[in-house]
Amino acid sequence: MVNNRTDHHFPMGSLQQVSTPFYYYDMDILHATLDAIKRQIEGYPFKVHYAVKANGNPRIINEIAQSGLGADLVSGGEIQAAVKAGFEPQELTYSGVGKTDWEIRLGLDKNIGCFNVESIPELEVINALASEMDTTARVALRVNPDIDAHTHKYITTGTAENKFGITLEELENTVKQAIELPNIELRGLHFHIGSQITSMQPYVMLCETVNKLQDQFEQQGIHFPILNMGGGLGIDYSHPDECLIPDFKQYFDVFKRHLNFKQDQQVHFELGRSIVGQCGSLISRTIYIKENRNKKFVILDAGMNDLIRPALYQAHHAIQNLTSRDTQSEAYDIVGPVCESSDVFARDCQLPVTHRGDLIAIRSAGAYGESMSSTYNMRSLPNSIFSDKI
Repeated sequence: MVNNRTDHHFPMGSLQQVSTPFYYYDMDILHATLDAIKRQIEGYPFKVHYAVKANGNPRIINEIAQSGLGADLVSGGEIQAAVKAGFEPQELTYSGVGKTDWEIRLGLDKNIGCFNVESIPELEVINALASEMDTTARVALRVNPDIDAHTHKYITTGTAENKFGITLEELENTVKQAIELPNIELRGLHFHIGSQITSMQPYVMLCETVNKLQDQFEQQGIHFPILNMGGGLGIDYSHPDECLIPDFKQYFDVFKRHLNFKQDQQVHFELGRSIVGQCGSLISRTIYIKENRNKKFVILDAGMNDLIRPALYQAHHAIQNLTSRDTQSEAYDIVGPVCESSDVFARDCQLPVTHRGDLIAIRSAGAYGESMSSTYNMRSLPNSIFSDKI
């Protein structure tokens, strides 16, 4: 396990020569994270699918495909990217509330492992398209278990107020319909309660809900070969160097101890942030130091278009000055150049005295950083640099 690392893993001589802003990926951290996952699931009927939405960088997903993980996808573009990256079609799951006809046809054509279906209308459309293509669609029904994951409201997905999944009240009827549809093979139940979850209690509650549902359906003679427990495991945004690899043992132990999975069942997981979050940093250069009566600002050449999480979620990222040799520190607001008042990465952030030209690292940006970047203000998309290619 990689831990207690300092910023020495930033190769400063090389990074100084790169045009900013860019994403820097430490591939040693990524590989150590993948190894940690594989150690925890060894000997269990567990299968981890990487949630490609967290980071779809071709190099990143190729490395993850080579490690033997499957992929969790939410668009036709992600299906195409995953196949190109080398994931086996049988190891692909396709989620999302708004699958279009062409995306469903693409999944059927590629013979993907499973569609995670979110409604009866979607189930009926998939059945009709599969019939047109003279094939059978393997599906799992996404269940909304009405469990509050106690995370940000924008990344909570498992409560009754959310758009995701089939309610517990509708589930039995939906299962019966799925069984009766001629071009549908019902493979399992799928759950996902949210993202950036750091307490294990919501997962314990989820296991208890799944156990009850399994028992109810077993009494009706209905058996599910797959239980997909989703993902959502969080990372430590405040102390990335002390916690470079999430506590996968604690996470998987919840399901080993509390989920009553059968010997002939597969338990699937859809982890994204916890796989790639800590391996990536957004590297930016200080353009100006601006001071007014109340504040000092570090103005970067990276903006909210490069990393939108702070503006969108008020998310916290640890921020480091990689080049200052000053022993004194000051409080700064760290801001970007985009013409929006929300283009702020941090307020009252303590940094060594910072000067024009200093390199700034915004840490824990490997997940939902590059993948959510845009060309807003007609700015260029950030480049990506890899530790083993410098």
